[in-house]
Amino acid sequence: MNDEDIKKIAAEVARIMKAGGTPAPRQSLGDSVTIGSAGKVFQHPLVNKPGGEAKKPCSGQGDCRLEENTCSSTCQSCNPLNKYTPQQIKAAADRVSFCNPNEQSSSIAGMIDHTLLKANATQEEIGKLCEEARKYRFASVCVNPGYVALASRLLRGSSVMVCTVIGFPLGSTTPTVKAIEARDAMANGADEIDMVINIGALKSGNDQLVLDDIKAVREATRGKCLKVILETSYLTKDEKVRACKMSKLAQADFVKTSTGFGSGGATPEDIALMRETVGPEMGVKASGGIKNAEVAAAMIKAGATRLGTSASIAIVSGGEAAKGQY
Repeated sequence: MNDEDIKKIAAEVARIMKAGGTPAPRQSLGDSVTIGSAGKVFQHPLVNKPGGEAKKPCSGQGDCRLEENTCSSTCQSCNPLNKYTPQQIKAAADRVSFCNPNEQSSSIAGMIDHTLLKANATQEEIGKLCEEARKYRFASVCVNPGYVALASRLLRGSSVMVCTVIGFPLGSTTPTVKAIEARDAMANGADEIDMVINIGALKSGNDQLVLDDIKAVREATRGKCLKVILETSYLTKDEKVRACKMSKLAQADFVKTSTGFGSGGATPEDIALMRETVGPEMGVKASGGIKNAEVAAAMIKAGATRLGTSASIAIVSGGEAAKGQY
């Protein structure tokens, strides 16, 4: 089969997929292999590989249903398969996605990480979370590392990403442990990593440890989207600014307000401060206490490009969060 034949097949696949509405190819595979704790084998390209092209941060919105086309390069609505080179098509892509909206979607849905991080979450609840994420076309599901492999299986063939948390919720493990945890999560199928900084080190003025901590996870994540959780309710304004600057210096993709398990959640004031500090290049994720569409809109207006919440359905449907949602 020559290159021209492959292009013709790709064009036909794109046409059929668009008619049927199925989802996004993974990026082409690199040359390093990892076996995760769940037994899955994955390959990932290195971040900023020597001699290679520097990694660009993810846009922070990643959904072509928004007012501006901020969808990723892997969305087939915006970038059909026939725009790929034969080499890219041959590179074992296993997803093709369309992010066309339906009546159950809203422009905000593609900005939401549909979240379930409580300690007593069951497999059945994770299954329901993934089903809801498919139905409403959320950006991702955010689950604890032990459920990454399950969520990855349940979401295979969809455009919904799998996000997980590292060093969660205290942030007090060592950089080495966080790096290993992140690497294992990726090998089990995680697309995005939300890490908690070493909060105690930051408050002690040990900025070098905080920076080393973020850098260790950035190096381990090898091309995946990295969000850095500050736990803003524990921090002074100066500490928030320093944490944002270190996250940017370490080349993280997002800064994020909260775990949802601290003494408070996101505020528009904190989002505005974080956006001002990191500039337009990075994403800002508001998390904690986002329980309805009005609060979500306020966060977006202040500069948030992603929302982390367990009240996702209430937000997109205009309702109120159920008791216990965060």
